Amino acid sequence: MLKGKTVLLGVTGGIAAYKAAALASLLVKQHAAVEVVMTKNATQFITALTFEELTGRRVMVDTFDRNFNHQVEHISLAQRTDLMIIAPATANVCAKLAHGLADDMLTTTALACRCPKLIAPAMNTNMYENPVTQDNLALLRRYGWEVIEPASGRLACGAVGKGKLPEPEELLQYILRALAMPKDLAGKHVLVTAGPTQESLDPVRYLTNHSTGKMGYAIAKMAMLRGAEVTLVTGPTAITPPPFVKLVNVVSAQEMFDAVAAEAPNADLIFKAAAVADYTPAQYNDDKMKKKDGELFIPLARTQDILKYLGENRRSGQIICGFSMETQNMVENSRKKLVSKGVDMICANNLKQDGAGFGVDTNIITLITANETVELPLQSKEDAANAILTQALNLL
Repeated sequence: MLKGKTVLLGVTGGIAAYKAAALASLLVKQHAAVEVVMTKNATQFITALTFEELTGRRVMVDTFDRNFNHQVEHISLAQRTDLMIIAPATANVCAKLAHGLADDMLTTTALACRCPKLIAPAMNTNMYENPVTQDNLALLRRYGWEVIEPASGRLACGAVGKGKLPEPEELLQYILRALAMPKDLAGKHVLVTAGPTQESLDPVRYLTNHSTGKMGYAIAKMAMLRGAEVTLVTGPTAITPPPFVKLVNVVSAQEMFDAVAAEAPNADLIFKAAAVADYTPAQYNDDKMKKKDGELFIPLARTQDILKYLGENRRSGQIICGFSMETQNMVENSRKKLVSKGVDMICANNLKQDGAGFGVDTNIITLITANETVELPLQSKEDAANAILTQALNLL
């Protein structure tokens, strides 16, 4: 996702510097060009050679290094950087950056950078909670830095509290959110439903379907990366939710309906990707149970039609997208659904080809609107999600 992007990783002198090596590795795996600048104190915790082996690039420590034969290096580096992150950031470096002090390679480069800048403080709990440090972090936010909150837990000094550097995978998510995609959905609120619902038959058994939630989760993730404010209403799944989204967990179809009804008025784009169970057990008792050939039958009632409700209760300017899974006459039946539900787009899932449908990481989708039919090729669900989002955005 970061191909063609240059990320400047600043490393300062704290025990958490070892995590910066893992972050550098993750960035390289995302195809980013990674430039590393270390403070002299950082080199006491981890060597420059470690980062050079991981990134394939020379690490910068000394502002007056004479081995560079081109422009003033900290200025040149600042100009070619797409994003700067300092992780870990000591209290000392936070203080210097907050007050514009530039006395080493890292702080001078930071002062020259006009790109997005992230900083991840990591220090003793008392140092982090000191009002001076908090004032410095507030100043950094005011000057445009995004401050990544430290995690809580047992620190290297033996104290327990807030001050740990978040794990490299979490830091990567902040970088991806800032840099991976154009922000063409900035200012938009996107509502996504995903996963199956479960309708209890008794305390042990329930009705459900084969939905894994992968397509809805991909839409939520890509919408977030494109700058949207995202609400994800999800039935039970085994998927880790995408970061930076509002998560609403539900189980039954009625719970999903209620959550969607509450969130929909604020949404600009709605994607109903959940495969809701069509039936729920009707009210019954032992006398009403039906038996046939020795088998027990429980009376069922249809669940709420969420997509139809959305179509009938839309607000002006809202775009609504549903999904269909048809085993016959896919396009014709999906187009009928577009009309009957009163929505703007139907994403028809092809269930007859390998690599599409439930439980896989790829999909084949046909986008159906009032004016056109667009057949998407076999592709990852994230790529399909991007195509769906683009098509919906064009309808606004």
